[in-house]
Amino acid sequence: MKSDQRIAGWIFVAPALAVISVFFLVPVILAAGLSLTDFDLYALGSLKNLQFVGLDNYVAVLRMGLFWRALGNTLYFVVAGVPLSVAAATGAALLVHSRLARWRGFFRLALFTPVVTNLVAVAVIWKYLFEKRYGIVNYVMALFGLHPIDWLGSPRLAMPTIILFATWKNFGYAMIIVLAGLQAIPEELYEAARLDGAGSWTQLRHITLPLLGPTLMTVGLLTMVGYFQLFAEPYVITEGGPLQSTLSVLYLMYNQGFDWWNLGLASAIAFVLFSLTLAATGVLVHAGRRRGWV
Repeated sequence: MKSDQRIAGWIFVAPALAVISVFFLVPVILAAGLSLTDFDLYALGSLKNLQFVGLDNYVAVLRMGLFWRALGNTLYFVVAGVPLSVAAATGAALLVHSRLARWRGFFRLALFTPVVTNLVAVAVIWKYLFEKRYGIVNYVMALFGLHPIDWLGSPRLAMPTIILFATWKNFGYAMIIVLAGLQAIPEELYEAARLDGAGSWTQLRHITLPLLGPTLMTVGLLTMVGYFQLFAEPYVITEGGPLQSTLSVLYLMYNQGFDWWNLGLASAIAFVLFSLTLAATGVLVHAGRRRGWV
């Protein structure tokens, strides 16, 4: 009987495994092989021009000054963006979950709407909102007597502007997860705390946030992995500028692969980014285990 159940289980998961193999595992294996070659535009024309170069592409990536600039920008985006997104998601979830929120359905719709909007479309709108001469943000600032700011033309402000956009665009998805975590906390704990005289702030510190630890861990992990793949925002809003201040590792991979047709080098950049993401995930999971969240 157990053997029959095992066979039946494999039969049920076989279609999903086949799809994963065709559209994920096979491309990953091919990309890994591609990273060990000098595959470029000439090799695309004729495979006779293809040569095996071993780890030369990885060495070239690590020696590339532009890669380290892109890596610094990506880490800046992750380190600043992830906590901001998690905090925004937590605050929004607390608002929606609060009994004070009379229009709970409206808040849920309004806060989740940015998630389902088209990224490129809203990025274009965001670009014009922060335009120096005609943008609405500078127009509102001028009403208060403030001078216009070149948000997207300043190497110092371009990345913070993109971080703000990414937070607004993505926090709604994390909000849903945090909201589910809030609804899983037993109401009896809050009732007992209120009987002991605990106020709202005390309940938040000693009940809500500690019990939300595993949920916030999950949200932070998902957000971090997504933010390491920064591409569309700088591609649409700043094109990697100004002065490469918003160039990300994934954007650099795109440039090498599809602007210069150095597909072998681009594949190497992709696997370096994967290794960095995996390492950061391991660090976050280890920190979560020490706190008992994993």
